[in-house]
Amino acid sequence: MTGQDLRQLLLNKWGVSYDIQLRRTRGKIFVQVMWKYLEQASFHLGEAEYLDHLNAIADYLTSLGGAEQVTNYILNTRDRPRLGKAVSIPIDLGGRASEWMV
Repeated sequence: MTGQDLRQLLLNKWGVSYDIQLRRTRGKIFVQVMWKYLEQASFHLGEAEYLDHLNAIADYLTSLGGAEQVTNYILNTRDRPRLGKAVSIPIDLGGRASEWMV
């Protein structure tokens, strides 16, 4: 998965380039699809910075073995990011969880 693949997935599902963040909470890792998006005038990143950010997220997802989980979740969810509420996607790390948690 690349950052461009991730962006295209977001565009195909919701029609905009949402921000994506990785979050570690209570020993679990979540991908959060945030409510802000690149096409907003107030978005905090330019297009090149946004793609760099998505490339970094895609690299992490590939390393964690979670790229397919995220893709399937986005394709199948009925949730949609909205003001103040992200779509949270849990990543199942399986037996490798201890490698990623400090």
